[in-house]
Amino acid sequence: MDIIFLEQVKVQTKLGVPDWERMMPQTIILDIEIGYDLTNACQSDAIADTIDYGAVVRRIRETLTENSFKLVEALAEHLCQLILKEFGALSVKIKVAKPGILPGLKALGVAIERKV
Repeated sequence: MDIIFLEQVKVQTKLGVPDWERMMPQTIILDIEIGYDLTNACQSDAIADTIDYGAVVRRIRETLTENSFKLVEALAEHLCQLILKEFGALSVKIKVAKPGILPGLKALGVAIERKV
């Protein structure tokens, strides 16, 4: 299986357990690995034979504008399922980081992986 990766994708969303934390959008950082068979794209050089990376990022930004989550775990699961279902990925590994939330921590978050 081949991997498409998107690193350090910065997205604004409402996320957190306390109500005050979800009042204003905050920046989260995503690292995403998408498993896909790129054999045809390597031969054809055609966007139709791969996943449009820009479309993935646009769809992520759209869904995170429309939806609010309490847990980074729920947000990560939502994005994995979106990429699997809407883009035909074979697998998705996603790391969601919330920078600067707790004193003394650069970031906190989760990494999950899902397959069809």
